[in-house]
Amino acid sequence: MMELTILTAVESGERVDAWLAGQLPGMTRSAVQRLLENGSVTLNGAAVKKNYKVAAGDTFVVAAEPVLELPLIPQNIPLDVVFEDEDVIVVNKPRGMVVHPAPGHPAGTLVNALMYHCGDSLSGVGGAKRPGIVHRIDKDTSGLIIAAKNDMAHLALSAQLADRSLSRVYEAVAAGNFREDSGTVDAPIGRHPNERKKMAVTSQNSRPAVTHWEVLARYRGYTHIRCKLETGRTHQIRVHMAYIGHPLLGDEVYGHARLPEKGLTGQCLHARELKFIHPRTGESVHLETDLPPYFREVLDRLGQEI
Repeated sequence: MMELTILTAVESGERVDAWLAGQLPGMTRSAVQRLLENGSVTLNGAAVKKNYKVAAGDTFVVAAEPVLELPLIPQNIPLDVVFEDEDVIVVNKPRGMVVHPAPGHPAGTLVNALMYHCGDSLSGVGGAKRPGIVHRIDKDTSGLIIAAKNDMAHLALSAQLADRSLSRVYEAVAAGNFREDSGTVDAPIGRHPNERKKMAVTSQNSRPAVTHWEVLARYRGYTHIRCKLETGRTHQIRVHMAYIGHPLLGDEVYGHARLPEKGLTGQCLHARELKFIHPRTGESVHLETDLPPYFREVLDRLGQEI
């Protein structure tokens, strides 16, 4: 449930992201910037840019999820660790696991498991509620996710996300049959104008988003595809595939009907490959994981390739 917070400035001159971070308990400046980028902060009904200078009398409306007040606790949850050293840890996340605590998911998350596994060695750059987390993948998306064990590694990996040298490759099953064997979706993504929990291709308060895709196998009514992200927007592959008329199998949020006969609810999407420059050694690290059982079972249920 979104909470609406109304704040009025008394003094002028401060950047709105810094000012709001000081006004919203428990919110870091980076979290506030995400709200601004998503169009969740408005002034006189219009979205506000993060570099806007606050003027005395400005009244801002902030639409945000309630800040989690429960303390984070380490939990002994088994992790499939693919790579680990003193700086980074890469985990093959199972579908159904939430990355970090949020309303409705106060525990049992990847963060809780990482806190137990790594002890005190997780970076603090992402804020107290998201120790070590450099990027996220959705609850029902499985696959590789990297976390930082110190601030040096976190900042280096975040820079790689920004300059696109950190590469992520996914596999998915999409509805329908693609005419071409490969292609690119270059369409900006922002918060859905009417449904605040959804993202959408939109020109309003959006950011550039590019997804490269290629067909791996064709089935009757479905296609097994490979997607490489050039950018990393929230729900990017799910939104882009729905935008071109091929929503992911099982993705009820972005337009595909529930298909229990295929043995799946929630999107069929797996983060299969991860490539990054090690923040300490400067060497290239390329990791790949097998398709998980649920994904292979879906392919089996689709029958013969065509």
